[in-house]
Amino acid sequence: MTIRFVTSNEGKVEEAREYLDEPVEQVNYDYTEIQSDDLAEIAVAGATEAFEATGGDDPVVVDDAGLFVDALGGFPGPYSAYAEDTLGVERVWRLAEAEENRRARFRGVVAYYDGERAETFAGAVPGRIVAPRGDGGFGYDPIFEHEGTTLAEMSTERKNAISHRGRALAKFADWLADRDE
Repeated sequence: MTIRFVTSNEGKVEEAREYLDEPVEQVNYDYTEIQSDDLAEIAVAGATEAFEATGGDDPVVVDDAGLFVDALGGFPGPYSAYAEDTLGVERVWRLAEAEENRRARFRGVVAYYDGERAETFAGAVPGRIVAPRGDGGFGYDPIFEHEGTTLAEMSTERKNAISHRGRALAKFADWLADRDE
């Protein structure tokens, strides 16, 4: 069985290949991202649409993720990409800067759909919001600190080793292995 990962991001596909024993194929399909406060609901809707639209026999995987800042009531959460595009990372930092509690987490969900059922696997990495530092990564990486280092200061290997997506993919890999036994 081949897992079709629906994304335009080759880095996500490479990360999935590190965790999964099954072959992983990248599928570029621009599914409709529904508006919801629930990452799993968004990912399952995307996986279902992508499976039906691409007409494959093999299951699809879609992931959705967001940055959840405690003091901001979980904002930007599932709207992280929109907030980054409209407000920018610096403004999100300025919103959190005034708060005493800057705890946050990156949360992600991997949704699997095989035409009959959907399964979801969640992962999270805890941290806190800090003034921007580092030159690596993308998105919110410069303002998200985990164990004293921002994601933008980490190597790709270290970041992938602790990532929310990696944690979700590890759960997915365990589920696939148990299912195949």
